[in-house]
Amino acid sequence: MRIRLIAVGRKMPAWVQDGYADYAKRLPRECALELVELAPGMRSKKDDPARAKADEGQRMLAKLADDDWVVALDERGRNWSSPQLAKKLGVWMDSGRNVALLIGGADGLHSDVLARADQSWSMSAAVYPHALVRVMVAEQLYRAWALRSGHPYHRE
Repeated sequence: MRIRLIAVGRKMPAWVQDGYADYAKRLPRECALELVELAPGMRSKKDDPARAKADEGQRMLAKLADDDWVVALDERGRNWSSPQLAKKLGVWMDSGRNVALLIGGADGLHSDVLARADQSWSMSAAVYPHALVRVMVAEQLYRAWALRSGHPYHRE
């Protein structure tokens, strides 16, 4: 199984790159995490932000395979505890399908992207910067793997 984190945004600060890389490299080959960055849509005072969001959505959808299991990171999604995510990770791994986790840009995910998603995951009732969400997703996936593996990283 391959897990891809498809995220809008490039040129992240070093702390984001380092945090993401630290957790991603801890994951074993059977659930390796790959980052796919998409350039943000053009935004200016004269452009409609909805147009930029639609452009991001089209490019995001183009990165998906027909049989990918798609999880949209969205504030209206379901909040999963770490043990619940560990169970979901097990289901994903057992399915044999690749997983795509989607993080939108400044204006979130386009409705077409949300419609394509098999699941929506909310990290919290609070809204976080999309750069920080990359690090949080990588850490939570590592924690989920640790829970499934009996690794001592997760302590209750």
